[in-house]
Amino acid sequence: MDLLEVFKALSNRTRLEILRGLKDPVKHFPPQDEGDVHTVGVCVSSIQEGVGLSQSTVSDYLATLQRAGLVEARRIGQWTYYKRNEAAISALAQLIGKDL
Repeated sequence: MDLLEVFKALSNRTRLEILRGLKDPVKHFPPQDEGDVHTVGVCVSSIQEGVGLSQSTVSDYLATLQRAGLVEARRIGQWTYYKRNEAAISALAQLIGKDL
């Protein structure tokens, strides 16, 4: 895990808000048609609507979170769904507790 990439990803208020929202997506993002959000993830359009930014900005923010390893993407048809990478977030918490 590249801590610098992780901290860069988390240094933006909206990216942090997206990551927090994905912890309880039913509460933070509008409903979607495709499957259970805890299994499939949340569609970019629902995230976009939830944070009130353009699709391109939200996609860029999600790509940053994905590069840092904090979210996972899943493509279904023409849509991409995102969910938290809980294993990476737990490892980050342990690393911070141990090394910082």
